[in-house]
Amino acid sequence: MSTHTIHVEGFDPFTVESGTKLVKAIENAGIDISHRCGGQAKCTTCRVKFISEEPPMGQKEHDSLEEDGVLGQFRLSCQVRVAGDIQCAVLMRASEQGWDPGVEVED
Repeated sequence: MSTHTIHVEGFDPFTVESGTKLVKAIENAGIDISHRCGGQAKCTTCRVKFISEEPPMGQKEHDSLEEDGVLGQFRLSCQVRVAGDIQCAVLMRASEQGWDPGVEVED
């Protein structure tokens, strides 16, 4: 399986295997990121902004962001599978909200 480099703003780059959920990759690298619903695209707390080209958006992510009126403002890292190198910023940290990161995200 191939690996890709993830650059999260403010942190050292790290590599992950292709197909890994971006939220899991970020969390496994020791970076504080929220994911209150455990990767179900319901809570919209695993927010990231892409600095590099954005990967395609799936219907589940689109519908969740549209329903909340935030489509185009950020992406949900729980819905992004790593398929190339990524540069992004984490927009919502659990520690800043005063909560634990959230439910374990399934692969």
